[in-house]
Order: sequence, then structure tokens, then C-alpha cells
Amino acid sequence: MNGHPPKIRVFARDGSLWVRDGLSACFYMPRPHAELARGVLRSIETYRRALEPDALTWHAGPEGEWQRLDERAWEHIRRTLLEEPFASVHLVSDSRNEEQYLVDYLGKSLDPSSIFHNPEEVCAVSYWLPTEVLERHGPQRMRELVLELAAPLPFSSGNAGFSFNCHLDEAGVDREVRKHCFRYPGMDVLHPSSTAMSIGTRVRGPAWLTFLGQPVLGELGGVSGLRSRLYTPGTTVQELEGDRAVVTLGAWPEAGDTEQGKDLPAYRELARVLEPWTHWGDNILNDPEETRRWERRFLD
Repeated sequence: MNGHPPKIRVFARDGSLWVRDGLSACFYMPRPHAELARGVLRSIETYRRALEPDALTWHAGPEGEWQRLDERAWEHIRRTLLEEPFASVHLVSDSRNEEQYLVDYLGKSLDPSSIFHNPEEVCAVSYWLPTEVLERHGPQRMRELVLELAAPLPFSSGNAGFSFNCHLDEAGVDREVRKHCFRYPGMDVLHPSSTAMSIGTRVRGPAWLTFLGQPVLGELGGVSGLRSRLYTPGTTVQELEGDRAVVTLGAWPEAGDTEQGKDLPAYRELARVLEPWTHWGDNILNDPEETRRWERRFLD
């Protein structure tokens, strides 16, 4: 059990927080935005209700400029989600230059008649929470919240647990993440917009909560078939509505620490089970060899 990940704070020259330890939840959905809109809206509203008032303070405008998130702005975002064939939603907090909370949704039309159509492209939604929330409310409440976020989403896969909360598309951030990510294998490195370009119906590596939908869950033999492959004490498989499931690796999320021999055997076991269906090659660390080594950290 380890409810206290390493404290990681990397600051940019302007004093803003570049990289921090945190919690994240991300879901991948191989359906067009028009079919997802109401479910995604419910999920985002669940997240907003779970936070303290005014925890989310800014949103990205149509030209990418940051604007205050007030009720008028939220109503506009809501209409855009429900009425447009595609939507991009970015909501963040700004507390002492720290983005502790975040919603990031990229909804696409996925039109098969388009010359730009990529059959492996999906829609994705992700959320951030600071680790202090876990310490304050405990893992059971965090697990319940993530399940509530997932419930209205027709995901094919998803992950939730400790992570490096940062923006990997900012220059130099990947270099800072590489300093820590191999030591703490239980902390995820996320770039949802990149992953959504090619994950299709495959899965990412294991996390504290690993969500599985179709077709992977069916190819694993369903919930009973998946349970029969996992033996580590504390690992559970819970059936969810819609032919889906969530694998929970222990009561608490764990960061691990390879320098102290904490290589997370439950995570390694699940990684072996999921290997044939795992998505590789995101190049999230801007170095293909380093990315490959990180993606296979529970296998090699």
C-alpha cells in the first residue's frame, strides 16, 4: 500500500508549475462525437460537482485563448458539446500558477467518408486531480469518483491512477518527465491527444484502475476469463454495465520505486495478460527508444 507518491514539482522559468505528481483518469472511445456528446457532458458535470466551487477557473476559447469559466461560458460549452459534430473542451484551474484540476476532451466526427479518416483514431476525455485529494478523501472515494466518471462513457479502454500531470507538448517537459518515470513505474505518462490518434480498440498499459471494453474484454474470455488469469492478492475484477469491466490493483494506487525494489508485481501480471492487445509506439517521450522502454517497463 502506498497512498503517498513521490512529491514531484518542476517549475518553469516564469514560476508556473511544469510537472507535478497527481492523479489522472483517461478514457478512449471509438465512436463519433455525435454519439458521445450526452455521455461526455454527464461525465464532465460529475467531475465539476465533485470539486470545490470554482476549482475550474479557465477554459480554452475557439482560437485557443484562455477565458474565464463562468456560468455563461459553461452554457456555451454545453451547447457546443450537444449541437456540434465535433467538440474540443479544455477546462483548467489556476491556483498559484498550478493546474491542479483539468478536463480535456477531444470529440471528433470520425467520418469514414473523409479522405482524412483514420480507422484507428478515437475520441478521448481525461481528468486531473491533485494527490492531496486522495490523501484527504482516501482511495475508496477516489475509486468511486472515477467509476462515476466512466459510467456514461462507451469506452473501449481507460486508465486511472498516479501520473505525471503535465503538458508533454511543451518544449522540455518530456526531458523532465524522463528523469523520474523509469524510477516510478506506477506513475503514468499521458498524452491523450496523441494516443487518441492511433489506439483504436487496443489498451494502454496497466494502471491502478484499468478499464476494459469490447472487443478486448470479450477476447479475454469476459470477466470470468480475465479473473482466471490474475492471481495477485488484492487484484479484483468488477463487471460494469455494457459488457465492460474494471481491474483494480490493490486498495491504493502505487507509484513503485525501482531503486528500492518496488517493481509492482500486480501491475506486471496485468501487463503480461494485456500484452497481445496493448497499444505501442506513441512516442510520448519524444524519443522512440525511450518511449518503447517506458511502455514495456512492466514486461522487460
